[in-house]
Amino acid sequence: MSHFIMLNLPTFTDPRGSLTVLEKALPFDVIRTYWIYGADGQTRGGHRHTYTRQALVALSGKVSMYMNDGVTEETIELNRPSQCLLVEPEDWHTMTFSESAVLLVMSSHPYNLNEYIDTPYERASYD
Repeated sequence: MSHFIMLNLPTFTDPRGSLTVLEKALPFDVIRTYWIYGADGQTRGGHRHTYTRQALVALSGKVSMYMNDGVTEETIELNRPSQCLLVEPEDWHTMTFSESAVLLVMSSHPYNLNEYIDTPYERASYD
């Protein structure tokens, strides 16, 4: 079980294909939406936010999400379009993309470079 919140979105499948619904599922209003693609084998992100919350869905391919909230660190695989990972402002995150992966990102605020925190949490040392 993950420390971070993963929503399993309702999905309806029949012989014509699948339809996944994202309706009233997010704990914030979506102000900005964008998607990342063509990042085959690349790692992106490497930041956390002051106040922006995000919801991430891998529409195709696989995206490995490294998450660290200063207490818990975990790598989560997004590989189904019915999975939606919530990223809170305190969550340091990086995304590593498989070939042909497409990541949909929905944000609670517009882009503002000044609210990005580029300093990762220090890893705990166990002596």
